[in-house]
Amino acid sequence: MKKLIPTTNPVKVTGAIWIENQDGSERFLGKGRIQLLELIIEHGSISKAAKAMGMSYKRAWDLITSMNAQATNPFVITQVGGKSGGGAIVTPEGLQAIEAYKSLQARFQAFLAQENS
Repeated sequence: MKKLIPTTNPVKVTGAIWIENQDGSERFLGKGRIQLLELIIEHGSISKAAKAMGMSYKRAWDLITSMNAQATNPFVITQVGGKSGGGAIVTPEGLQAIEAYKSLQARFQAFLAQENS
């Protein structure tokens, strides 16, 4: 690795990827939101997904509301109780967002590996 900053100890380049709205005032997608979407797929429930993450239901609901409000089409839709019970599903748009984020994350990790070699 090229020495960008003179140091006595080895250093490495690191970072995280998240997507914000244009002015940076609100986060749209990041590692935690993607994990929440994946856990909703796995559990079929916002409350179970939140519990699996050690997150309050309110926090999970707020994140979903934020993503749904910013997306062209909702990423998560809910179904109120009834015969088969309530639940939540990740929409095709949500699935597409997961894949796009994972692709971006893979390219970022490749960049970091290149910079740290």
